[in-house]
Amino acid sequence: MNVHEEMAAGPEGLAAVLMGKGALTSDWLPSYEAVPRHWFVPDVIWPGRGGGNRQDDRVMRGEEPEAWWAAVHRDAPITTQWDDGEYTGPGKGRIPSSSSSMPTMVFSMLDALSVEKGHRVLEIGTGTGWNAALLSHRVGAENVVTVEVDEGSARDARRRLAEAGFEPLAVVGDGVEGYAEGGPYDRVIATCSIGRVPRAWVTQTKPGGIVVAPWGPVYGGEAVVRLSVAGDGTAAGRFVGSSAFMRLRAQRSVRKHVREYLGGCDWPADGVRGTTFLSPDAVGEWEVMFAIGVQVPNAFPWMESYEDGSYTLWLRDMAVTSWATVDYVPGCVEFEVYQGGPRRLWDEVVAAHRWWEGRGRPGIERFGLTVDGDGERVWLDSADRPVCGTGSVMPGPTCHLPRAEPPCRDKP
Repeated sequence: MNVHEEMAAGPEGLAAVLMGKGALTSDWLPSYEAVPRHWFVPDVIWPGRGGGNRQDDRVMRGEEPEAWWAAVHRDAPITTQWDDGEYTGPGKGRIPSSSSSMPTMVFSMLDALSVEKGHRVLEIGTGTGWNAALLSHRVGAENVVTVEVDEGSARDARRRLAEAGFEPLAVVGDGVEGYAEGGPYDRVIATCSIGRVPRAWVTQTKPGGIVVAPWGPVYGGEAVVRLSVAGDGTAAGRFVGSSAFMRLRAQRSVRKHVREYLGGCDWPADGVRGTTFLSPDAVGEWEVMFAIGVQVPNAFPWMESYEDGSYTLWLRDMAVTSWATVDYVPGCVEFEVYQGGPRRLWDEVVAAHRWWEGRGRPGIERFGLTVDGDGERVWLDSADRPVCGTGSVMPGPTCHLPRAEPPCRDKP
């Protein structure tokens, strides 16, 4: 579909796309029609791409109205803020910090919420206000509380909601604390990702209530979890599909530069050389990263690419004690590895990958999460099967990746 066809399609065309995908159901269609997306998208945006996390260059409604309209009515996310509002353009900032979520994701999560008229709902992350408007239309604005940490975003969302005819309780605050004054709630939904379920979200939900949130480990991979809250204050439920959201601000992590791991020395510093049969390409898909991440705690990857198509996969731990590099060269069957520190991070990844393969390469929907007084545990298929990993690496011929000097890299 070209720009002019999307211009003609507008909200109706987007609705047809969403219904064709099964994301927008007939019970949510009246809310979609009552509060169209374009009412809640700012004039300056950075259009994204469905299924990816890349943003196009800035589009300004006043200068490119057709491109703006087409972006709004495409089933793709739209970045609306960079660097917590410190960057405004031109071009793109460093880290996207607010967005209008992909419509498929919006309605898929609302469907998972199983919300009914009269339910009291807490939303974490007001953003542009569109999700709060959809909920307000469905359950009544008097039953919706929405919390936003960014004052500017909250102010703009409150204005858009009022213009649409809705006045839910819009609170400026830290979403990790929920909003006890408005509870207890029948439903809680987060439009930002988390690595730990805030205790307040569970305690402020009625027994039998539901919490829907994007959850992901430090390593990468993320999925929407649907938790049912029990009378004893615990919560458990399955993951219902992959997701990619911006992190709850209170749970953001600060990642150190690779030089911090090398102690100021040139690569490979104190790293121990080895080889691996497992290709770095085999551990980069989103669902695989999720399965690895729930077994390899507090570690994260980063890829350093080279012009010839080869790359180095870096692994680092959050404690800044351990690191690993794995060199990928196209056409090779085994790859050079260096590991430093008390943890052997690549060995942990290999073990996690072998565990995943040994259980039939389970997709997101086979995993679940339990939250209780002991913390939280990811499980496979049933709550009595907590995730753990085993595995080994097989030897074989090695490809070596030549390195340019100096080996200490400038990228984080």
